[in-house]
Amino acid sequence: MNKTLLWLLCASVLAVCLPTLAGAQAPVAQKDSEGIVSLSSSATVQVPNDWISVQFSTTKEGPDAAAVQAALKDALGTALAQARQVAKPDGHVEVQGGGFSLQPRMNAKGQVSGWTGTTSLWVQGRDMGAIAELAGRVQTMTVGNLDYSVSREAREKVEGEVAAQAIARFRAKAADYAKAFGYATYTVRDANVNVDNGQVAPRPIRFKAAMSMSSMSEPLPVEAGSGSVTANVNGSVQLK
Repeated sequence: MNKTLLWLLCASVLAVCLPTLAGAQAPVAQKDSEGIVSLSSSATVQVPNDWISVQFSTTKEGPDAAAVQAALKDALGTALAQARQVAKPDGHVEVQGGGFSLQPRMNAKGQVSGWTGTTSLWVQGRDMGAIAELAGRVQTMTVGNLDYSVSREAREKVEGEVAAQAIARFRAKAADYAKAFGYATYTVRDANVNVDNGQVAPRPIRFKAAMSMSSMSEPLPVEAGSGSVTANVNGSVQLK
């Protein structure tokens, strides 16, 4: 086969294949909806903490499991009786028993050498003064955990306010974007408004050492501080 014939054959093959290759490589145009913008906004309102939670706890040790358990029951029973004296309905002072555990202590030979037990009691509510005084009177247990937060009722009172602020910021953003993109106005396509569920990240104050008997005779110092309620708005708008 001479060079001229070979060149003609190759040219014919390329003429057939090139259109197919060009069609395979050409990008497929996918046109999105015009003038649709997704955005989000949020707002936060500071609220005074009006809820206090105090955990009382104690640990007992001894060679006999029954004796350790009895000591724990006595300590918890005494503290629980004192707590019930200040208990009030409607969330002012609530009393709740905590955990109760008893575990063996093992020596180097893997034998039981004694027993260790712990128990706890939770007292919480809006009456911070009464709970602080109780913490000063309880002698059979020590304060192991202290936490301040915003009560559910207080959060519900400001949910509408914080949601309205977040929505107003969402609409303000939409108006700014419409103007920046050269549009006259906008309409909301979809929006989701979420106010936090009332659960606050705990701010525990843990006492590394047990309070002395003299210090426990005084009411527990109270410095509640403030918490926050946050609303978030997510959605999209159609620019016009």
